[in-house]
Amino acid sequence: MEMAQNYKQVQKVLLIILFANFGVAILKIVVGTLIRSSAMTADGFHSLSDGTSNIIALIGIHFAAKPADTGHPYGHHKMETLTGMAIGVLLLSVGIKVVVEAVGKFSHPVMPTITTFSLIALVITLGINIFVTTYERRVGEKLGSSVLISDATHTKSDIYITIGVLLTLLGVKFGLPPILDPIVSLVVAGFIFYAAWEVLKENGNVLLDASPIDTNQVRELILPLNGVRDVHKIRSRGTNQQAFLDMHVLVDPAMSIEAGHELEHRIEDTVRATFNPNTQVLVHIEPFQEGVDQTEKI
Repeated sequence: MEMAQNYKQVQKVLLIILFANFGVAILKIVVGTLIRSSAMTADGFHSLSDGTSNIIALIGIHFAAKPADTGHPYGHHKMETLTGMAIGVLLLSVGIKVVVEAVGKFSHPVMPTITTFSLIALVITLGINIFVTTYERRVGEKLGSSVLISDATHTKSDIYITIGVLLTLLGVKFGLPPILDPIVSLVVAGFIFYAAWEVLKENGNVLLDASPIDTNQVRELILPLNGVRDVHKIRSRGTNQQAFLDMHVLVDPAMSIEAGHELEHRIEDTVRATFNPNTQVLVHIEPFQEGVDQTEKI
């Protein structure tokens, strides 16, 4: 139930961010076209990719929120991960488009027509980007949503890009050569490629079952519990929001089944209270043998 509520809140945030990103993108592209600034237009297409990624994320969250069924006993949470991969590919395509347009401007540089309105428009969009990044990250951390936190990191790159475009337009206005404009476009493309790499890396690690929980931290958490003699073979996969953790816990051979069952529940409660209430914990009880090294680690 809690996961379902989290997904609903994530969807609400994505809708708010969607309208903000499209508003910013349209303003930048229109003004960039009017003043013939490839840097500002490139920045606008980057913001447009943010809005498009929000739509993809909304679709992915819709399917990820579906409950577990017979064919998907672990749920549909990896739809969120696949959505992130799609966003990464989208960012790559946008970066390539920006590079192609910037290269063309090197052979045929165009002097941007800079107006007070265009500078004001950039400042407004910069303010919106700061709001979007701050709001999205705050809610993402509160909900433990990796998709919101990642998207906030992506949107944060817009802030630096917009500042770069703003400084470029001011530079051209005060006499710097117009070739500065496509140079900044390439810098914009660099930010886009870096954001794409971060998104692909983060979601690729989830698909490859990289461990989201520190093994040593789990060991230090479980060993002090009453009844635990040792713990090994600690493994985890998934995301911080939806992790799957399993371990082998060594106990006194004389421990009853009932006591072992109670210990399992204490371990599960301790793990969920420490990391995330949505963490799925699987505990395998083993008899402890004195003098035998059972501390195999994976």
